[in-house]
Amino acid sequence: METLLSIAVSLLAGLIMSRVVKPLKLPAVTGYLIGGLLIGPFALGALGVRGLGFTSFDEVGALKPISDVALGFIAFAIGNEFRLKQLKTIGRQATIVAVFQALSATILVDLGLLGLHLLMPDKINVADCITLGAIATATAPAATLMVVNQYKAKGPLVDILLPIVALDDAVGLIVFAVSFGIAKSLVSGVGVSLVSVLVNPLLEVFASLALGTVLGLIYTWFERFFHSRSKRLTVAITFVVFAVSFSMLRIPLGGEVELGFSSLLVCMMMATVFCNICPSSEELMAKTDRWTAPLFVLFFVISGAELDLSVFKDWVAVLVGAAYILLRSSGKIGGASVSSRFTKCSPTIQKWLGITLLPQAGVALGMSLTVSTQLGPDGAVIRSIVLFSVLVYELVGPMLTKIALTKAGEISPKELNPPHQEPKRHRAKV
Repeated sequence: METLLSIAVSLLAGLIMSRVVKPLKLPAVTGYLIGGLLIGPFALGALGVRGLGFTSFDEVGALKPISDVALGFIAFAIGNEFRLKQLKTIGRQATIVAVFQALSATILVDLGLLGLHLLMPDKINVADCITLGAIATATAPAATLMVVNQYKAKGPLVDILLPIVALDDAVGLIVFAVSFGIAKSLVSGVGVSLVSVLVNPLLEVFASLALGTVLGLIYTWFERFFHSRSKRLTVAITFVVFAVSFSMLRIPLGGEVELGFSSLLVCMMMATVFCNICPSSEELMAKTDRWTAPLFVLFFVISGAELDLSVFKDWVAVLVGAAYILLRSSGKIGGASVSSRFTKCSPTIQKWLGITLLPQAGVALGMSLTVSTQLGPDGAVIRSIVLFSVLVYELVGPMLTKIALTKAGEISPKELNPPHQEPKRHRAKV
């Protein structure tokens, strides 16, 4: 009962806060996150009434399967943007920009935090700097997609933005694995393992794409046997849940080699295959988007409840976190601007693309969790810094994305200020 009550309260909190932030012209996703904070362990949850709010982070963690499935649907929706006819025009640009802006953020964070290390070596070490630089690559696709969907944003900026956000995950996985492998060797004093640094992350990327391709082919074949809207929607949900479940597998292959999967890449690739070979894919994807709206509300409320306000007690986490935010933002914005200019994107994309790449959440938190479990005290410091930055990025990022898309002319005025419509009155039939 308490779990179901927590889900109902989460949905209610998200709906109420989306109305509260509307007069402030803030994106609904910001309201969902604030709603999560209000029912989290630091607000209503602190009253200790189970079901009214989340009394601990363990209770929030119990709803992790919902978040995993929601992320799967987010990646599934982004995979819809990888249609071959579209990739022929923007594929090269999206790939170059995705790699360059991610590496720019990593390099700038590495250099900036290494400078901070020289000023206070007892507070942040070289391993911390290298690891945080790798985590800087990650961009949260969920917040970006929600803003795009809420305001029905359309145009060249959105067309290149969503593929970049998707490719960002693959780049981030590789950069993180390499950097974290070096960081672990610095902490332990053991030499760098080529397997852990290169083989495992590359294997994870290729295995995820292969699994997504297989599931996409099976999904397309299976979908042909169903024709009603409800059953075809059920098939889509079934295969996304399958993809998320299979992505949790970890298969030892001997020695240090391990076969793992990224649910984001698997679901994205499954949708990409499906959308390119199924004639009715656009209609089916539109139906799936409508079904997932309550799931996304729940996902963001849970994400808000996960934000740990206790990080403000640690001045080191706040100081380093502020530096991390400024350096990462500069790297993302500058890297996107330079690479989009190099690939001859329009001036509008050159100016506003970087700002839309600032949101950071799930992938970064997953990376920080890996660090905290493997590096001990050093990992705890990194976890606190990432929690602080995610708190800022999640609350500010969606608003900045909305501003950038508006300035780029890809959100129409009527979506920003929808006209008030009186409900239709129907005359009763006698």
